Amino acid sequence: MNAPDPRLSINQATIKHADLATALRVTADAGIHAIGLWREPVNEVGLDLAAQMLADSGLRFTTHCRGGFFTLPEGRERIAALDDNRRAIEETATLAAAGAEGSTAVLVLVAGGLPAGSRDLIGARERVRDAIGTLATDAEAAGVTLAIEPLHPMYASDRAVVSTLGQALDIAADFAPEVVGAAVDTFHIWWDPQVLEQIARAGREGRIATYQVCDWKTPLAADPLLSRHYPGDGVIDFGSLTRAVVDAGYDRDIEVEIFHADVWADAPENVVRRTAEAFAAAVSPHLP
Repeated sequence: MNAPDPRLSINQATIKHADLATALRVTADAGIHAIGLWREPVNEVGLDLAAQMLADSGLRFTTHCRGGFFTLPEGRERIAALDDNRRAIEETATLAAAGAEGSTAVLVLVAGGLPAGSRDLIGARERVRDAIGTLATDAEAAGVTLAIEPLHPMYASDRAVVSTLGQALDIAADFAPEVVGAAVDTFHIWWDPQVLEQIARAGREGRIATYQVCDWKTPLAADPLLSRHYPGDGVIDFGSLTRAVVDAGYDRDIEVEIFHADVWADAPENVVRRTAEAFAAAVSPHLP
């Protein structure tokens, strides 16, 4: 196998069942230079040890997943959610400082779905805007970018009331681009007839905080959350999307983030190798 694309980053979700030590090892052993981490494996070992392990790996740190889930109305649970996001901001800053040169302090935000018993989609989206306004000061002080991730509309009820890149950018527009940006994830935005226009807008506004890739293939899994495939295995046009992101000025690492039961059941070494091959075939030809 040829050397992996130097811009490839393995999002830890792709090798979900690997603990932090294993995830760092198999990524580095494959010749990949970057990794995006998830909070649960980091917290299993503790932030200080996780930061040391990342530093020892020599890998760049690309994103921390995830913050958000703050569509709840005022009350104790919303306060707890905001406090948890402040901890996530601290984790992101610490890990970015521990990663190799070129690491980025980006915390991916999944907005959250409708609260139980609610049908107020507009109100839920306003509470997302309010929560980001509350957290923006903490993020700025820590040098962290909050990346609002729009999710496919099928997740609007339970995971993310922000469904399009345009909606994410409208929320981010109230804040400095280094404080609040957007995550461009091919799985979630490929279908949007305005996606190329919105990617160009994100570039003009300096708000592409991360570019994440995986593929869409039907039929969806019984749990639609687990329907993300290796790039090139489905119907997404990675050429047009990747060229749009590049033309918008994004020149940092690109994460592959896959949620799929069959991928998770495979050995992490195999998954990382297959990911690098898929990325080389589907994404790399469209990079400068």
